[in-house]
Amino acid sequence: MGSIVGIVTVVAMVFGGYLAAGGKMAIILHALPFELMIIGGSALGAFAIGNDGPAIKYTLRDLGRVFKGGTWTRSDYQDLLCLLYTLVKIARRDALAIEAHIEQPEGSPLFQSYPRILADHSAVAMICDTIRMGSMNYDDPHQLEDVLEKQLEGRLHHSLHSAHALQTMADGLPALGIVAAVLGVIKTMASIDQPPEILGRLIGGALVGTFLGVFLSYGLVGPFANKIKTLAEADHNFYELIRDTLVASLHKHSPQICVEVARQNLPSNLRPSFDELEIAIRNVPEAA
Repeated sequence: MGSIVGIVTVVAMVFGGYLAAGGKMAIILHALPFELMIIGGSALGAFAIGNDGPAIKYTLRDLGRVFKGGTWTRSDYQDLLCLLYTLVKIARRDALAIEAHIEQPEGSPLFQSYPRILADHSAVAMICDTIRMGSMNYDDPHQLEDVLEKQLEGRLHHSLHSAHALQTMADGLPALGIVAAVLGVIKTMASIDQPPEILGRLIGGALVGTFLGVFLSYGLVGPFANKIKTLAEADHNFYELIRDTLVASLHKHSPQICVEVARQNLPSNLRPSFDELEIAIRNVPEAA
């Protein structure tokens, strides 16, 4: 909702201010289809040149997230803490019992209690693989911590590709606007023998190209890229919570301490309170 309000505000303030200052929309509307074809079409073509098929697909998917928002809510983080607490507790109590959960998580009643988490194959794989590796009696927990850190760095790098691709497009749009404006000037020079009022409309139409390139870059595409980057970094907290909890478990801390360490590392807007988490853990039958 916030993104839609922002787009409406940008368009209303730019064109509203123009009209309030006495500007006329006729020149802009006349030139807009042609300038948009030159600038928008060449920008999309350059985007297709610079990115492969999967990258284009992920970018289109992430554009939808600009309007839908982040993947995980505050309650999801609380659910994840409860799930990890229970898994750590089971692993400490019975090494054989934990295998039923991590070998086939889709059939585990524990994972099935949290369908949103179970639907994220990356999160489930990270949880199960880390617990599985932890059962191999690592002499140095820091080794596994390094593995997880590199895994998270790689995941964040890939999740930011859409933002980088859109930001590259945003950086190029003003230059493409100049290209459109130059073409408009060339067209104007071919009509240099026309009366001033006609030349004025032609020059105004040419300048629409410069305006459109800058407007699309800083008013729309650039903010879209920044929003996708912000969402990717926010979702990264979910996987960092998994790492923090399971690394604390490898250091032989109690299950309560493990989830508390992870909870404290969450941003305040996503962090459940100590009492909320304690009550939620008590209500998980498998945690008893």
